[in-house]
Amino acid sequence: MDTDIQPALGEVAREARERLGLTQTQVANKVGLVPGVYGRIERGDMMPSVPTLHRICLVLGISSDALLGLDPSRVVARVDESPSEEKLPPELRRVLHQLRAWPAKRLKMLSRVLTLIASETED
Repeated sequence: MDTDIQPALGEVAREARERLGLTQTQVANKVGLVPGVYGRIERGDMMPSVPTLHRICLVLGISSDALLGLDPSRVVARVDESPSEEKLPPELRRVLHQLRAWPAKRLKMLSRVLTLIASETED
C-alpha cells in the first residue's frame, strides 16, 4: 500500500471537518466510529475500510477522489466510460473512429480475426 495515502487522506479529512465546524467526536459519531479510531484516521495512522471511507465521504460532504488524492484527469468517473482518446496514438484514434460506424456483425467478425492473429503471434 502506498504509505503516502494515509497521511494525505487524514489531512484532507481534517480540513473538510474543520471547514464544517465539526469536532472529531461529532464526525466519529456520525460515521459510526469510536472517536479515537477516527482520530487515528485523521492523523494518518490508520486507513479506513471501504464502507467506513464511504461514510466519511458522506458525513464530510467530500468525494472519495478528493479524500484519496486522486487526480480526476487520471481516472474515469464511471466504469462504463473510456479513457480520454486524446491520449491514444493517432493510428488507434483513426481505427476507433472507423469502428464506431461498423455494425455489430462486422465488429464480431473483426474480434474473431484479432483473436486468431493474437493466438498465432503468441507461439
